[in-house]
Amino acid sequence: METISLTLEMSVVLGLLAFTVFLFVSEIVRIDLAAALVMVLLGLLSQLPGLGNLADVSQLFDGFASNAVISIIAVMIIGAGLDKTGLMSKVAAVILKRGGTTEARIIPIVSTVVGVISSFMQNVGAAALFLPVISRISARTEIPMSRLLMPMGFCAILGGTMTMVGSSPLILLNDLIVASNATLPAGLQMAPFGLFAVTPIGVMLVLTGVLYFVLFGRWVLPAQRNRGEDAGSARSMQAYIENTYGLRAELFEVRVPEGSILIGQTLADLMVAHHMYILGTSYRGHKVIAPMADTCIEAPARLAVLGLRRVVREEFAEPYGLEILPQLNVFADDFAATQSGVAEVVIPPGSSVIGQTPIDLRLRQTHGLSLLAIHRGEETMSHVETEDHPSTHIGQVPLQAGDTAVVHVQWDRLTRLKSDRDFVVVTSDFPQEELRPHKVGWALAFFVLALGLVLFSDVRLSLCLLTGAVGMVLSRVLSMDEAYSAVSWSTVFLLASLIPLGTAVQNTGTANWIAAYVLLLLDGWPLWALQAGLAVLATAFTLVMSNVGATVLLVPLAVSIAVAAGGDPAIFALTVAISTSNSFLIPTHQVNALIMGPGGYRVIDFVKGGGVMTVLFLVVSMVVMNLFY
Repeated sequence: METISLTLEMSVVLGLLAFTVFLFVSEIVRIDLAAALVMVLLGLLSQLPGLGNLADVSQLFDGFASNAVISIIAVMIIGAGLDKTGLMSKVAAVILKRGGTTEARIIPIVSTVVGVISSFMQNVGAAALFLPVISRISARTEIPMSRLLMPMGFCAILGGTMTMVGSSPLILLNDLIVASNATLPAGLQMAPFGLFAVTPIGVMLVLTGVLYFVLFGRWVLPAQRNRGEDAGSARSMQAYIENTYGLRAELFEVRVPEGSILIGQTLADLMVAHHMYILGTSYRGHKVIAPMADTCIEAPARLAVLGLRRVVREEFAEPYGLEILPQLNVFADDFAATQSGVAEVVIPPGSSVIGQTPIDLRLRQTHGLSLLAIHRGEETMSHVETEDHPSTHIGQVPLQAGDTAVVHVQWDRLTRLKSDRDFVVVTSDFPQEELRPHKVGWALAFFVLALGLVLFSDVRLSLCLLTGAVGMVLSRVLSMDEAYSAVSWSTVFLLASLIPLGTAVQNTGTANWIAAYVLLLLDGWPLWALQAGLAVLATAFTLVMSNVGATVLLVPLAVSIAVAAGGDPAIFALTVAISTSNSFLIPTHQVNALIMGPGGYRVIDFVKGGGVMTVLFLVVSMVVMNLFY
């Protein structure tokens, strides 16, 4: 290749690249602030004499209106809309039902599903849609999101290599091939790739990613708690009851068979007789959470029972011939930490409920409150017998001003209770949102509309997705404020601020200079080494500039090298387009930026987990391309 001289502008860009990597790895400042700082420096330096080509200041902030950034904003809103209807919670329940609650079983299911979805839509869209699902799974299994999000995100990136519409570089590849054919002799003309031409590569890469995290996840995945957790949040119901009120109880799902002698007995009688709480019933598909105390048992049924393990097993299940399931099944979704939990409600002076008993008030029917205990002064009264307190029929205890009612409640019911002046809701660390399951039709309609536009039209990606996002707000699946809250603005600033640096790498000729010298070093190497060198070069470029920019820059070079060395230009071009998805080392890829905040990741986590993945990607993609093509 022709030698390219290093200019002052190239030197400055190289210095900014090194400074960016240093800030990312050292984390002296937050990563989104580091990206914004580099963007500002780029703009200021371009004002100095001789550096005018670094950046066009009038276009410095165009990254905030870029196709990629607007697409991410829109897909976050769409994902929040689907989650608001409870749909993502149901998806999480299905995954848990099929995969159990262990990391080794959840990761393959989630990662494979996301990888397949990512093969037909933008990988950041697939990852964003599954963010709420991972959040629900994490809350139910108590597996940190940091253990689940990276496998999901990496497989979303890998899934983009399964079809020719899975990633922007592969979509662009056939156009670049047509353009390159104009300069090639007839014998070297390249045929465009079909939709599933790259599927063997993508399938093997996704399988590699899944196996990597299943086999080595315990060492490469960080185990820190999710960002935003503190000592007083996300506590399990069992731990909270025990630590605060000394009530050592667990939640069980119990199966009542047909012909049981319990048929016809009321919940109140059973709770008082056996010192336990029945928080939910399910009979022939009809499920009731916080059922009325005078509800009669029917069979076959499932009961959600809170009590001491010994009591529930020896005094309730065994004598009546009931089966205690190993884990929650029918009630798994309803008693997940994201849906319900323990709360404290105080009876204020002047409340109209003073002097009345919980049975009189019908708390379960009117407010959805399952009363677990009444804390009065130094005394705690409950059905559950402890060493310090005998059991009490708390349903018959008249309420007094200052009483703290310890209740189990669905979070949406607790949110509504806050407007009732007869109660003061003390608990604050709960999801204060109201699900809108009645809006699921609208949410699905606009999701399908957006997806249909992406797959079957030539409309710009950001406009397709924004159509679905705006539809979510217009149909009141989400309010505008909720749509704003759904957007991870740190992700937006990270990506938008890095776009000008990528542009500078390309426009100043820095990318050409790097490519020229790398390929000069590869001159005279065998074909497989040249192909591997191009793959490494494409990998490096996609870490500091857009994958589309790297593809546009390197595909013509790859074709020229293949022709000169006697190789297949189509395979060399494909090598570049595939390798621009090998972006796991630092969170500059859109998917990595998306999961960084929710997972509480640091840059070193990506270096640790993504370093091996980068090498595996190179090895697997090279082997498969040489075997199948």
